[in-house]
Amino acid sequence: MSDKKLAVVILAAGQGTRMKSRLPKLLHPIAGAPMLSHVLATARALDAEHVVTVVRHERDRVAEVVVSELAASLVVDQDETPGTGRAVEQAVEALPSDFDGDVLVINGDVPLLDSGTLTQLVEKHRAAVASATLLSAMLEDATGYGRIIRAKDGSLDRIVEQKDASVAELSVNEINAGVYVFASSALRRELTKLTTDNAQAEKYITDVVGHLRETGESVSAVSVSEPWVIEGVNDRVQLSAAAARLNTLIIRGWQREGVTVQDPSSTWIDIKASLAPDVTIKPGTQILGATVVAAGAEIGPDTTLVDCEIGEDAVVTRTDATLAVIAAGATVGPFSYLRPGTSLGENGKIGAFVETKNANIGGGSKVPHLSYVGDATVGEGANIGAGTIFANYDGVNKHSSVIGSHVRTGSHNVFVAPITIGDGAYTGAGTVVRKNVPAGSLAISVAPQRNMDGWTTANRPGTAAADAAAAAEPEK
Repeated sequence: MSDKKLAVVILAAGQGTRMKSRLPKLLHPIAGAPMLSHVLATARALDAEHVVTVVRHERDRVAEVVVSELAASLVVDQDETPGTGRAVEQAVEALPSDFDGDVLVINGDVPLLDSGTLTQLVEKHRAAVASATLLSAMLEDATGYGRIIRAKDGSLDRIVEQKDASVAELSVNEINAGVYVFASSALRRELTKLTTDNAQAEKYITDVVGHLRETGESVSAVSVSEPWVIEGVNDRVQLSAAAARLNTLIIRGWQREGVTVQDPSSTWIDIKASLAPDVTIKPGTQILGATVVAAGAEIGPDTTLVDCEIGEDAVVTRTDATLAVIAAGATVGPFSYLRPGTSLGENGKIGAFVETKNANIGGGSKVPHLSYVGDATVGEGANIGAGTIFANYDGVNKHSSVIGSHVRTGSHNVFVAPITIGDGAYTGAGTVVRKNVPAGSLAISVAPQRNMDGWTTANRPGTAAADAAAAAEPEK
């Protein structure tokens, strides 16, 4: 059941100039998802009756993420009047006029803020029957943040911005996290009083808190136990710190679910990845996108999987794979490159220095080493010899090859597509296959070998090779 008395406002209009990026700040990825996606997921978990996201900079790109991640959210465009107060004002205007619940305001650049923390904030706000309740945190270095100034009895007295703080106020380490819960009636009333009469010519949401405090309304600040929960991302230093923190949380979560992560410090797992119990992740491994790894699989070391499916007890070593399916019991690597469209059947093998693309390799089949398999279907139980190339491109179009079941191909083959090699066929070493090979046949392309006696002595006189050849020649 949704919380009929709760509306969530997400502030996502800022430009984020300190990122120094063509990509909008809120779309920079953390754990495989845009920063804003994490905030939207938190809002979704609160199950509020209304969610409003306020956008402005790169409006269409940001709104696209909002719609894809939380279709139920209203998207509101902030107008020319700057400031968080104006953004909240326009969001509240978009709510039904008869909504009389609480309005929770959060920022789109705080990706680690979780629904549990916000739920407790709302509960404490309601228990106190407060007009406004905000989150605060104690930081060792509070530079840049607004300070929470408390009265002698410990209650919230005021919020002082960094640029307006006195020396004594700058020594305060409790900061305003920029997360608020307002009683909607009090918020609507005070928003009408906001002005841009300040140094920045902006409407500030903090002024609402100040007005409520001045008129004797109940206003309080609730401090979080873990300050990193409310840390925002304004530059790439903070972005990497947030990503590392979230990655640590993700890895711990999977470890508690029965996954072995041998070296958490060198392992990265995206938030949409899924791992089964008894999976082993070795050092230097990245499990990215919506990768799914089944029970008993071993991944790594030094492996990157993007949107892959890995079957039970499969082993993937020193491999780079994207949009690939590796079935149960199969082995891949080391130094394999699996491009999109690769599918390896049960107990199959893709070995060292093998590249595949749009390749469907059947159960028990092996491509052991030094080969390229592109736009191909390989049946069951086949063995592709070392150094084999599937020549799938004629300079204009791509063509496909079909290799039957239990085929044995020699080393250093070239299959010039389109071709079909029938079940149980063999090909000789060094064969260039340009025509279809019937089932059970042997294909060879052998030119007679010609030996030119005395060539080295005649053509490379004075070299070590010529001397060795002369010494090896029988006496005449």
